[in-house]
Amino acid sequence: MKTVESEARKALNRFRRAIEKAETELRSLEGALRHAEQTEFPVESYEAAEASLRVVVNFSDEEGERLREKILYAGGLEPGRVRRDQCT
Repeated sequence: MKTVESEARKALNRFRRAIEKAETELRSLEGALRHAEQTEFPVESYEAAEASLRVVVNFSDEEGERLREKILYAGGLEPGRVRRDQCT
């Protein structure tokens, strides 16, 4: 049985991978065009695109944290009291 939380985690992970792929593709495009265009390359446009992707990454991180807190709370745990390094 699929839970809503499980589906949300999967969707968030797919979203994060899509963002990472977009960052990789933007860097590839920038590298190719910077080499081809040299002095005509629109540096400011690419800096703006990178900044926009960072905003999306931050959004994804915030949503991931919000989802983790909801899952912990639903399980009866207080989000701030669980440490990740206890897995052995």
